[in-house]
Amino acid sequence: MISRQTIDAIFSTARVEEVIGDFVSLKRSGSNLKGLSPFADEKTPSFMVSPAKQIWKDFSTGKGGNVVTFLMEHEQFTYPEALRWLAKKYNIEIEEDREQTDEQKEELKQRESLFIVSEFAKKYFEEQLFETEEGQNVGLSYFKERGFTKQTIEKFELGYSPAKRNAFTEAAEKKGFGKNILEASGLSIYKDSDFGIDRFRERVIFPIHSFSGRVLGFGGRILRSDIKAAKYLNSPESDIYHKSKILYGIYQSKQAILKENECLLVEGYTDVISLHQAGIENVVSSSGTALTPDQIRLIKRLTPNVIILYDGDAAGIRASFRGIDLILEQELNVKVLLFPNGEDPDSFAQKHSSEEIKTYIEENATDFIRFKAGVLLEEAKDSPVKKAELIRDIIHSISLIPNVIQRELYIQETSKIMDVREEVLFKELGQNIQRKQKEDREKKQKEESSAQMQIVKEEVLSVNSRQVIEEELIRLLLQYGDLIVDLKDEQGELYQTTVIEEIISQFETNDLRWGSELYQSIFEDIKLGFENEELRTGDFFVKIFDEEKTKIASEAMMEKYSLSENWSKKLNIHIKPKEDNISKDINDTILRYKSIYLEEVIGEYSQILMQEDISGEVRNEQLEKIMILTEMRAKIFKALNRVI
Repeated sequence: MISRQTIDAIFSTARVEEVIGDFVSLKRSGSNLKGLSPFADEKTPSFMVSPAKQIWKDFSTGKGGNVVTFLMEHEQFTYPEALRWLAKKYNIEIEEDREQTDEQKEELKQRESLFIVSEFAKKYFEEQLFETEEGQNVGLSYFKERGFTKQTIEKFELGYSPAKRNAFTEAAEKKGFGKNILEASGLSIYKDSDFGIDRFRERVIFPIHSFSGRVLGFGGRILRSDIKAAKYLNSPESDIYHKSKILYGIYQSKQAILKENECLLVEGYTDVISLHQAGIENVVSSSGTALTPDQIRLIKRLTPNVIILYDGDAAGIRASFRGIDLILEQELNVKVLLFPNGEDPDSFAQKHSSEEIKTYIEENATDFIRFKAGVLLEEAKDSPVKKAELIRDIIHSISLIPNVIQRELYIQETSKIMDVREEVLFKELGQNIQRKQKEDREKKQKEESSAQMQIVKEEVLSVNSRQVIEEELIRLLLQYGDLIVDLKDEQGELYQTTVIEEIISQFETNDLRWGSELYQSIFEDIKLGFENEELRTGDFFVKIFDEEKTKIASEAMMEKYSLSENWSKKLNIHIKPKEDNISKDINDTILRYKSIYLEEVIGEYSQILMQEDISGEVRNEQLEKIMILTEMRAKIFKALNRVI
């Protein structure tokens, strides 16, 4: 296990804004950073990062935590793997407390077996490419013929799978990988026996990486033309590889995309690799599959600007229209670039310098209106009917754009290109939008019907419920626990204490009980710290390995909104710090909690009164208790300035 000292060093060194910045495009928002959620489809950024508190919070999904929990959520790392990833990033030497037991090793192997076997396969294919005669003669020769340098091959971790039908499977089994995991990964195929064969045999290999560089799957290209087999072959879907949710080259390109604030989208692996080698690194590929919303959202995290590069193939261009519409729906700015006849991104990159490619893209990339009109007008010729269909097709695309101003500008451009009055186009646009709104309403109604009961439950939850008050108490403990506050006792005498000490004292003095097991557990941790002269606030809980407690702590410490400095600097409006009201917050929250607690106890006693076999003596005792508790509750309401 990783030592406590190493974990502390990782948490003190790693910067949450730096790590998350590798995955999400963040912009300054007051003292925090804000970006689009990497866990949900959203148009308004609700993902917040606090450099000061070293936590993050995704308000669209409710997820939150520290730098480690982000990697666990986003990259599906285990806790130790996230720590090791950070240690590697920040050059921190890992110290182990003790060797892992066989049971721990087996558990880790089971949870991460797909990642482990994929990493093994990547290294195996690389070794075959560089260190075997077959790999050098077949695989390496092919890559060199494509113009790839050794540096480029190593950058993308390209490899080769031998012609022997079970070469990889045999090597993997010798390393201890079993049939189940090899079959689940798609690397080996087992049919009617325990004898496995290699899926990618006699192919050059293109590893497919996650955002952080983990190998998720593989693409393989066969080089022989004398056998019947698919030219390209991808790993099948698995627990870690979902082809509709990943873009080839995203790991190698993400920094360039952020820097250039633009993403070039191509079709094939070699397109990405050749452009990288030519110095154009802000490029990714959909890997031969139709573009999906998940892939577009992956780009959107890094930039709102996309240029689709096509080789001029008529069928491919026609198929691109669906992808353009999907990009527009995500509110991205999309342009299209066609290469000269006979050229594709790969061949063009091989023949031109970085500057020449950049210049060509800048001068020839066109917005989707002109691109679509040019393609469809060629098909329409002089037919009024076909031209009308073309206009409706373009208007349909414009109707998908959520931004009203952008829609109007595109209508104006379409009017000029197609020589049609704007009012006619706006009318068609309005009809399209109405149809879409109707479809969206029907879809929303279906979705809401299943969630309606939950909404009702949330509305019924009053501001005085036990759950709400417990949430507020936990927030006070985690956010302000070590704050010294001035309070008054029952005689009106002032005394000073910490927030943690006051809440612990109130719970013990009044024999209060937590309704939530999770909150009770957090409270016990805080009490244990207090008994050992340690004030455990949110900082403590965001650094422990307990996802639920870390999430609660990050929620308590992260404010969704922060006051702009302009309130005081420009408007001369000064707002009191929240800390100034903590004494009142504690007092009111404790009183509210006592009232809820008394109400529950009164209810319990009332249930006893309803029993048929209750004796007169017991009945009188219960009535007396109810009267005392009701009087106590009345005093609390008076202190809170409420009417019963």
